[in-house]
Amino acid sequence: MTTENKIGFFEKYLTAWVLICIAAGILLGAIAGDSISVLSDLNIFTINIPVAVLVWLMIYPMMVQIDFSSIQYFSRNWKGLGLTLTINWLVKPFTMAIFAYFFFEHVFAAYMSPDDAEQYLAGAILLGAAPCTAMVFVWSYLTKGDANYTLVQVSVNDLVLLIAFVPIVGFLFSVFGIDFSNAAGQSIGIPYKTLFTSVIVFVVIPLLAGYASNKLLIKNKGKAWFEEVFLKRLKPVSIIALLSTLVLIFAFQGQTILNHPMAILLIAIPLAIQTYFIFFITWISGRFIKLEHCICAPSAMIGASNFFELAVAVAIALFGLNSGASLATVVGVLIEVPIMLSLVRLANRWRY
Repeated sequence: MTTENKIGFFEKYLTAWVLICIAAGILLGAIAGDSISVLSDLNIFTINIPVAVLVWLMIYPMMVQIDFSSIQYFSRNWKGLGLTLTINWLVKPFTMAIFAYFFFEHVFAAYMSPDDAEQYLAGAILLGAAPCTAMVFVWSYLTKGDANYTLVQVSVNDLVLLIAFVPIVGFLFSVFGIDFSNAAGQSIGIPYKTLFTSVIVFVVIPLLAGYASNKLLIKNKGKAWFEEVFLKRLKPVSIIALLSTLVLIFAFQGQTILNHPMAILLIAIPLAIQTYFIFFITWISGRFIKLEHCICAPSAMIGASNFFELAVAVAIALFGLNSGASLATVVGVLIEVPIMLSLVRLANRWRY
Protein backbone atom coordinates (compact mmCIF):
# COMPACT_ATOMS: atom_id res chain seq x y z
CA MET A 1 0.00 0.00 0.00
CA THR A 2 1.41 3.40 -0.93
CA THR A 3 1.87 6.41 1.30
CA GLU A 4 -0.85 8.24 -0.59
CA ASN A 5 -3.34 5.46 0.15
CA LYS A 6 -2.54 5.44 3.85
CA ILE A 7 -2.63 9.10 4.78
CA GLY A 8 -5.99 10.69 5.49
CA PHE A 9 -7.63 12.97 2.93
CA PHE A 10 -7.34 16.08 5.08
CA GLU A 11 -3.73 15.45 6.14
CA LYS A 12 -2.67 14.67 2.58
CA TYR A 13 -3.97 17.99 1.22
CA LEU A 14 -3.29 20.17 4.29
CA THR A 15 -1.09 22.52 2.26
CA ALA A 16 -3.91 22.99 -0.26
CA TRP A 17 -6.36 23.81 2.55
CA VAL A 18 -3.93 26.33 3.98
CA LEU A 19 -3.56 28.01 0.59
CA ILE A 20 -7.35 28.19 0.27
CA CYS A 21 -7.53 29.70 3.76
CA ILE A 22 -4.93 32.29 2.78
CA ALA A 23 -7.06 33.36 -0.18
CA ALA A 24 -10.30 33.28 1.85
CA GLY A 25 -8.74 35.22 4.73
CA ILE A 26 -7.29 37.91 2.48
CA LEU A 27 -10.65 38.26 0.72
CA LEU A 28 -12.49 38.46 4.05
CA GLY A 29 -10.07 41.09 5.31
CA ALA A 30 -10.51 43.17 2.17
CA ILE A 31 -14.31 42.98 2.38
CA ALA A 32 -14.57 43.62 6.13
CA GLY A 33 -11.99 46.41 6.23
CA ASP A 34 -11.47 48.02 9.63
CA SER A 35 -14.61 46.42 11.07
CA ILE A 36 -12.81 43.07 11.45
CA SER A 37 -10.66 44.66 14.16
CA VAL A 38 -13.63 44.14 16.49
CA LEU A 39 -12.49 40.52 16.81
CA SER A 40 -8.93 41.46 17.70
CA ASP A 41 -10.17 43.58 20.62
CA LEU A 42 -11.90 40.63 22.36
CA ASN A 43 -9.05 39.95 24.77
CA ILE A 44 -8.70 38.72 28.34
CA PHE A 45 -5.18 38.95 29.82
CA THR A 46 -3.75 39.40 26.29
CA ILE A 47 -5.46 36.17 25.13
CA ASN A 48 -7.73 36.75 22.15
CA ILE A 49 -11.03 35.00 22.93
CA PRO A 50 -12.08 33.92 19.39
CA VAL A 51 -8.62 32.54 18.69
CA ALA A 52 -8.42 30.87 22.11
CA VAL A 53 -11.70 29.01 21.50
CA LEU A 54 -10.60 27.88 18.04
CA VAL A 55 -7.15 26.78 19.15
CA TRP A 56 -8.61 24.92 22.13
CA LEU A 57 -10.93 23.07 19.76
CA MET A 58 -7.85 22.18 17.68
CA ILE A 59 -5.75 20.93 20.57
CA TYR A 60 -8.33 19.06 22.67
CA PRO A 61 -8.89 16.30 20.06
CA MET A 62 -5.13 15.63 20.15
CA MET A 63 -4.88 15.58 23.92
CA VAL A 64 -7.85 13.26 24.37
CA GLN A 65 -5.93 10.53 22.50
CA ILE A 66 -2.95 10.53 24.88
CA ASP A 67 -2.84 7.84 27.53
CA PHE A 68 -0.32 8.86 30.19
CA SER A 69 -0.42 5.42 31.76
CA SER A 70 1.78 4.36 28.83
CA ILE A 71 4.70 6.24 30.44
CA GLN A 72 5.26 3.21 32.69
CA TYR A 73 6.82 1.56 29.63
CA PHE A 74 9.50 4.26 29.38
CA SER A 75 12.33 1.84 30.12
CA ARG A 76 11.48 -0.48 27.23
CA ASN A 77 12.84 1.95 24.65
CA TRP A 78 14.97 4.25 26.77
CA LYS A 79 17.53 4.86 24.02
CA GLY A 80 14.88 6.10 21.58
CA LEU A 81 13.23 8.29 24.20
CA GLY A 82 16.60 9.63 25.30
CA LEU A 83 17.39 10.57 21.70
CA THR A 84 13.97 12.19 21.24
CA LEU A 85 14.25 14.31 24.39
CA THR A 86 17.82 15.34 23.56
CA ILE A 87 16.94 16.46 20.03
CA ASN A 88 13.60 18.06 20.93
CA TRP A 89 14.79 20.10 23.90
CA LEU A 90 18.58 20.46 23.72
CA VAL A 91 19.08 20.80 19.97
CA LYS A 92 15.98 21.77 17.97
CA PRO A 93 14.97 25.08 19.67
CA PHE A 94 18.49 26.43 19.35
CA THR A 95 19.22 25.35 15.77
CA MET A 96 15.85 26.80 14.69
CA ALA A 97 16.78 30.14 16.27
CA ILE A 98 20.25 30.09 14.70
CA PHE A 99 18.97 29.27 11.18
CA ALA A 100 16.23 31.91 11.43
CA TYR A 101 18.60 34.57 12.77
CA PHE A 102 21.18 33.87 10.04
CA PHE A 103 18.65 34.13 7.22
CA PHE A 104 16.38 36.91 8.50
CA GLU A 105 19.04 39.16 9.96
CA HIS A 106 21.77 38.59 7.35
CA VAL A 107 20.96 36.66 4.16
CA PHE A 108 17.56 38.31 3.63
CA ALA A 109 18.38 41.64 5.31
CA ALA A 110 17.98 43.53 2.03
CA TYR A 111 14.46 42.15 1.48
CA MET A 112 12.83 42.86 4.85
CA SER A 113 12.84 45.59 7.46
CA PRO A 114 14.64 45.01 10.78
CA ASP A 115 11.28 44.98 12.57
CA ASP A 116 9.92 42.30 10.22
CA ALA A 117 13.09 40.24 10.60
CA GLU A 118 12.73 40.36 14.39
CA GLN A 119 9.08 39.32 14.19
CA TYR A 120 9.80 36.41 11.86
CA LEU A 121 12.63 35.30 14.14
CA ALA A 122 10.25 35.34 17.12
CA GLY A 123 7.75 33.17 15.24
CA ALA A 124 10.50 30.71 14.28
CA ILE A 125 11.63 30.48 17.91
CA LEU A 126 8.08 29.63 19.00
CA LEU A 127 7.91 26.87 16.38
CA GLY A 128 11.29 25.48 17.36
CA ALA A 129 10.35 25.25 21.03
CA ALA A 130 7.16 23.28 20.30
CA PRO A 131 7.86 19.76 18.98
CA CYS A 132 5.00 17.93 17.29
CA THR A 133 2.18 16.27 19.24
CA ALA A 134 -0.70 15.11 17.05
CA MET A 135 0.64 14.72 13.53
CA VAL A 136 3.52 12.54 14.74
CA PHE A 137 0.98 9.71 15.04
CA VAL A 138 0.35 10.08 11.31
CA TRP A 139 4.06 10.19 10.41
CA SER A 140 4.80 7.22 12.65
CA TYR A 141 2.01 5.21 11.05
CA LEU A 142 3.24 6.01 7.54
CA THR A 143 6.79 4.94 8.36
CA LYS A 144 5.65 1.72 10.09
CA GLY A 145 6.72 3.05 13.47
CA ASP A 146 5.95 1.27 16.72
CA ALA A 147 2.53 2.61 17.79
CA ASN A 148 3.11 1.96 21.49
CA TYR A 149 6.50 3.68 21.42
CA THR A 150 5.01 6.66 19.58
CA LEU A 151 2.32 7.00 22.25
CA VAL A 152 4.95 6.90 25.00
CA GLN A 153 7.20 9.49 23.35
CA VAL A 154 4.29 11.86 22.71
CA SER A 155 3.11 11.52 26.33
CA VAL A 156 6.59 12.17 27.71
CA ASN A 157 7.14 15.03 25.28
CA ASP A 158 3.92 16.77 26.34
CA LEU A 159 4.89 16.56 30.00
CA VAL A 160 8.31 18.08 29.24
CA LEU A 161 6.56 20.76 27.18
CA LEU A 162 4.74 21.97 30.27
CA ILE A 163 8.05 22.63 32.00
CA ALA A 164 10.49 23.52 29.22
CA PHE A 165 8.55 25.63 26.71
CA VAL A 166 8.40 28.91 28.63
CA PRO A 167 12.04 28.94 29.89
CA ILE A 168 13.43 28.05 26.45
CA VAL A 169 11.33 30.67 24.64
CA GLY A 170 12.20 33.31 27.23
CA PHE A 171 15.90 32.47 27.04
CA LEU A 172 16.02 32.62 23.22
CA PHE A 173 13.99 35.85 23.10
CA SER A 174 16.53 37.34 25.50
CA VAL A 175 19.58 36.05 23.61
CA PHE A 176 18.37 37.33 20.25
CA GLY A 177 17.04 40.60 21.62
CA ILE A 178 13.34 40.18 20.79
CA ASP A 179 11.88 43.53 21.86
CA PHE A 180 8.59 44.00 23.69
CA SER A 181 7.34 47.55 24.08
CA ASN A 182 4.25 49.17 25.59
CA ALA A 183 1.97 51.69 23.88
CA ALA A 184 4.42 54.48 24.72
CA GLY A 185 7.26 52.64 22.99
CA GLN A 186 9.03 51.77 26.24
CA SER A 187 10.68 48.35 26.48
CA ILE A 188 8.87 46.15 29.00
CA GLY A 189 11.00 43.01 28.83
CA ILE A 190 9.86 39.50 28.04
CA PRO A 191 6.19 39.07 29.10
CA TYR A 192 6.57 35.83 31.04
CA LYS A 193 3.06 36.24 32.44
CA THR A 194 1.64 36.03 28.92
CA LEU A 195 3.84 33.03 28.12
CA PHE A 196 2.72 31.17 31.24
CA THR A 197 -0.92 32.11 30.63
CA SER A 198 -0.67 30.82 27.06
CA VAL A 199 0.72 27.47 28.21
CA ILE A 200 -2.05 27.13 30.79
CA VAL A 201 -4.80 28.03 28.32
CA PHE A 202 -3.51 26.16 25.28
CA VAL A 203 -1.76 23.15 26.87
CA VAL A 204 -2.67 22.53 30.50
CA ILE A 205 -6.45 23.00 30.24
CA PRO A 206 -6.96 20.89 27.07
CA LEU A 207 -4.47 18.33 28.42
CA LEU A 208 -6.42 17.89 31.67
CA ALA A 209 -9.73 17.90 29.82
CA GLY A 210 -8.42 15.35 27.34
CA TYR A 211 -7.03 13.09 30.06
CA ALA A 212 -10.28 13.18 32.04
CA SER A 213 -12.37 12.55 28.92
CA ASN A 214 -10.13 9.67 27.85
CA LYS A 215 -10.46 7.87 31.17
CA LEU A 216 -14.18 8.59 31.62
CA LEU A 217 -15.27 7.63 28.12
CA ILE A 218 -13.21 4.45 27.92
CA LYS A 219 -14.47 3.39 31.34
CA ASN A 220 -18.14 3.97 30.45
CA LYS A 221 -18.20 3.22 26.72
CA GLY A 222 -15.20 1.00 26.09
CA LYS A 223 -12.03 1.48 24.10
CA ALA A 224 -13.54 0.33 20.81
CA TRP A 225 -16.32 2.93 20.97
CA PHE A 226 -13.85 5.62 22.01
CA GLU A 227 -11.55 4.96 19.04
CA GLU A 228 -14.07 4.06 16.35
CA VAL A 229 -16.93 6.43 17.20
CA PHE A 230 -15.89 9.30 19.47
CA LEU A 231 -12.52 10.13 17.88
CA LYS A 232 -13.96 9.94 14.37
CA ARG A 233 -16.77 12.32 15.32
CA LEU A 234 -14.31 14.65 16.99
CA LYS A 235 -11.87 14.85 14.07
CA PRO A 236 -13.96 17.30 11.95
CA VAL A 237 -14.11 19.69 14.92
CA SER A 238 -10.33 19.94 14.96
CA ILE A 239 -10.16 20.40 11.19
CA ILE A 240 -12.82 23.14 11.12
CA ALA A 241 -11.16 24.95 14.03
CA LEU A 242 -7.75 24.84 12.34
CA LEU A 243 -9.07 26.19 9.04
CA SER A 244 -11.15 28.87 10.79
CA THR A 245 -8.10 30.04 12.74
CA LEU A 246 -6.06 30.31 9.55
CA VAL A 247 -8.81 32.31 7.82
CA LEU A 248 -8.94 34.69 10.78
CA ILE A 249 -5.17 35.15 10.87
CA PHE A 250 -4.94 35.86 7.15
CA ALA A 251 -7.89 38.23 7.32
CA PHE A 252 -5.61 40.38 9.47
CA GLN A 253 -2.44 39.53 7.54
CA GLY A 254 -3.94 40.12 4.10
CA GLN A 255 -2.59 43.60 3.46
CA THR A 256 0.87 42.62 4.67
CA ILE A 257 0.95 39.66 2.30
CA LEU A 258 -0.29 41.70 -0.64
CA ASN A 259 2.35 44.35 0.06
CA HIS A 260 5.11 41.76 0.59
CA PRO A 261 4.24 38.61 -1.41
CA MET A 262 7.80 37.30 -1.07
CA ALA A 263 7.51 37.19 2.73
CA ILE A 264 6.06 33.68 2.83
CA LEU A 265 8.85 32.28 0.62
CA LEU A 266 11.57 34.01 2.65
CA ILE A 267 10.13 32.71 5.91
CA ALA A 268 9.75 29.19 4.51
CA ILE A 269 13.41 28.76 3.54
CA PRO A 270 15.02 28.59 7.04
CA LEU A 271 12.03 26.64 8.39
CA ALA A 272 12.47 24.02 5.66
CA ILE A 273 16.23 23.80 6.19
CA GLN A 274 15.67 23.33 9.92
CA THR A 275 13.14 20.53 9.32
CA TYR A 276 15.51 18.52 7.12
CA PHE A 277 18.46 19.21 9.43
CA ILE A 278 16.68 17.90 12.52
CA PHE A 279 15.43 14.82 10.69
CA PHE A 280 18.85 13.89 9.38
CA ILE A 281 20.71 14.49 12.62
CA THR A 282 18.13 12.40 14.54
CA TRP A 283 18.06 9.64 11.93
CA ILE A 284 21.87 9.36 11.78
CA SER A 285 22.12 9.43 15.57
CA GLY A 286 19.44 6.75 15.84
CA ARG A 287 21.24 4.49 13.41
CA PHE A 288 24.52 5.10 15.26
CA ILE A 289 23.02 3.86 18.54
CA LYS A 290 21.42 0.97 16.62
CA LEU A 291 17.74 1.84 17.00
CA GLU A 292 15.32 -0.33 15.08
CA HIS A 293 13.49 1.36 12.21
CA CYS A 294 10.17 1.26 14.09
CA ILE A 295 11.77 3.35 16.87
CA CYS A 296 14.18 5.48 14.84
CA ALA A 297 11.52 6.70 12.38
CA PRO A 298 9.03 8.19 14.90
CA SER A 299 11.95 9.59 16.93
CA ALA A 300 13.12 11.50 13.85
CA MET A 301 9.62 12.58 12.87
CA ILE A 302 8.57 14.10 16.21
CA GLY A 303 11.52 16.50 16.23
CA ALA A 304 11.28 17.42 12.55
CA SER A 305 7.63 18.47 12.77
CA ASN A 306 6.10 21.14 15.00
CA PHE A 307 3.24 21.67 17.45
CA PHE A 308 2.19 24.55 15.22
CA GLU A 309 -1.19 25.00 16.93
CA LEU A 310 0.56 26.04 20.14
CA ALA A 311 3.09 28.21 18.30
CA VAL A 312 0.34 30.05 16.41
CA ALA A 313 -1.67 30.66 19.58
CA VAL A 314 1.29 31.97 21.59
CA ALA A 315 2.44 34.20 18.71
CA ILE A 316 -1.01 35.78 18.59
CA ALA A 317 -1.09 36.22 22.37
CA LEU A 318 2.37 37.82 22.48
CA PHE A 319 2.45 39.85 19.28
CA GLY A 320 -1.12 40.08 17.94
CA LEU A 321 -3.11 38.61 15.08
CA ASN A 322 -1.57 40.83 12.43
CA SER A 323 2.05 40.38 13.52
CA GLY A 324 4.96 38.99 11.55
CA ALA A 325 5.48 36.41 14.30
CA SER A 326 1.97 35.04 13.74
CA LEU A 327 2.61 34.94 10.00
CA ALA A 328 5.85 33.00 10.51
CA THR A 329 4.11 30.34 12.59
CA VAL A 330 1.40 29.96 9.95
CA VAL A 331 4.07 29.44 7.28
CA GLY A 332 5.14 26.50 9.45
CA VAL A 333 1.69 25.00 8.85
CA LEU A 334 1.95 25.71 5.13
CA ILE A 335 5.19 23.78 4.58
CA GLU A 336 4.70 21.02 7.14
CA VAL A 337 2.91 18.35 5.12
CA PRO A 338 4.86 18.38 1.84
CA ILE A 339 8.20 18.35 3.67
CA MET A 340 7.16 15.67 6.14
CA LEU A 341 5.80 13.47 3.35
CA SER A 342 9.17 13.73 1.62
CA LEU A 343 10.82 12.60 4.87
CA VAL A 344 8.34 9.72 5.17
CA ARG A 345 9.45 8.52 1.74
CA LEU A 346 13.12 8.80 2.72
CA ALA A 347 12.56 6.90 5.97
CA ASN A 348 10.72 4.11 4.16
CA ARG A 349 13.37 3.94 1.43
CA TRP A 350 16.12 3.63 4.06
CA ARG A 351 14.24 1.10 6.12
CA TYR A 352 16.33 -1.83 4.95
